[in-house]
Amino acid sequence: MPPAATAAGTRDLPHPAREEIRLESVLHALSDPVRLRIVRDLAAGSDELLSCSHFDLPVTKSTTTHHFRVLRESGLVRQTYRGTAKMNGLRRGDLDALFPGLLDALLAAAARQAACHGTD
Repeated sequence: MPPAATAAGTRDLPHPAREEIRLESVLHALSDPVRLRIVRDLAAGSDELLSCSHFDLPVTKSTTTHHFRVLRESGLVRQTYRGTAKMNGLRRGDLDALFPGLLDALLAAAARQAACHGTD
């Protein structure tokens, strides 16, 4: 059995610990419009976990996988397997503890920008 597998047969993905999350990594991850859109969608769903296939993104499947990896490695999202689906959740608690108010401010700015430019 591979080291990432547990006795229950689930696969674990590497995530940074809370203290390893860096501001510059978070800002870099959010600098891409597709990744920002994913985070906005996750934030709108509160604590709901969403599968990668839930997102209707204008990119290929391999590019979608890349975007989710960047978000996971930056500490913005936590990914877990549920069967064969990767489920995604926003790490709001960790982000708010490290950078109070940052996520809310960025999400509000992104919403204003989307409203102003008619994008989603």
